[in-house]
Amino acid sequence: MPTPSPAFDLAEANRHLAERDEYLKRLIAETIPFQMDQDPLQSPYEALLEAVAYQSISGKAAATIYGRIKALSSNGRAPTPQEMLKLRKPVLRKAGLSGAKILAMKDLAQKTIDGVVPTLEQAEKLSDEELVERLVSVRGIGAWTVEMFLIFRLGRPDVLPIHDLGVKKGWSVTYGKKHMPKPKELLAFGERWRPYRTVASWYMWRAFERAGYAATNKIRPARVRKDRQRPKPKRARGKRL
Repeated sequence: MPTPSPAFDLAEANRHLAERDEYLKRLIAETIPFQMDQDPLQSPYEALLEAVAYQSISGKAAATIYGRIKALSSNGRAPTPQEMLKLRKPVLRKAGLSGAKILAMKDLAQKTIDGVVPTLEQAEKLSDEELVERLVSVRGIGAWTVEMFLIFRLGRPDVLPIHDLGVKKGWSVTYGKKHMPKPKELLAFGERWRPYRTVASWYMWRAFERAGYAATNKIRPARVRKDRQRPKPKRARGKRL
């Protein structure tokens, strides 16, 4: 199956970013071209189910667990929402899911049936903000998971995951910083990348990967200003009654 093309002009995106950012221009020239790895048959429900399986564990372990989840379905793909609701917790536990992920997957299934989680056709008509508002109502799905969905399933061009560790560390590598940026700092910096912040984020991930863990582990957390402690007021001495 050919690699899907993004739903925007990639050449224009690269030209736009290179004109506005010398560091990014160099990174684009030195790195493999931007690409998406989308499954054209994957529904929003399936994409989010997979995202839940991958939360907080290594990719290899998550792939094994998600493979076991798919084996519980009738068609070799992810269990349908109806199938997921019928699957008993001990069966899902045996597949490797935590209790929290089981609750999240069952809530995702129910909200898909209820229409809160849109179909792919519906999702493509909704704005990024509308999708975030809808999808974060699902248990266990936060803004980061929705951002990954917007980028890798819908191919939205202007998503900047300001809390993503790889993006933050890639930014530090690219711009020669010893500290990671604060989310607000990265958000403000990313204004120069509009309307192609997805592509810029993708290159931040590549910068992070190229640098390797030996280098990126030395990058320190964002600096936090410590408020000066005010001296505590002295208590007035009074006579006990």
